[in-house]
Amino acid sequence: MRSATAHQIYQNDDRFEVRSAGTHPTAAVTITEELLNWADSIVVMEKAHRNFIRNKYYPIYQSKKIVCLYIPDDYEFMDQELINLLKVKFEDIYQRGLI
Repeated sequence: MRSATAHQIYQNDDRFEVRSAGTHPTAAVTITEELLNWADSIVVMEKAHRNFIRNKYYPIYQSKKIVCLYIPDDYEFMDQELINLLKVKFEDIYQRGLI
């Protein structure tokens, strides 16, 4: 629910064009090569997500900027603590020019 929450928060933010996808087969939207190619930058929640992209889509992994937020899977959709954490981390990586 972390990516879905981030999508909800930033979908109307003029600085970003966002889409959300998961690595688990049961995700509502799963990562695809097409989706990864669409992205200018890729933000993942855990190191395992970055590793998944590296292992399954290595050419994309090499060519795209991928930033990990290191947010554990401990939150429900739109959990206020998660929203606060995402806003702090997204603003940080945005201000630092990482996305």
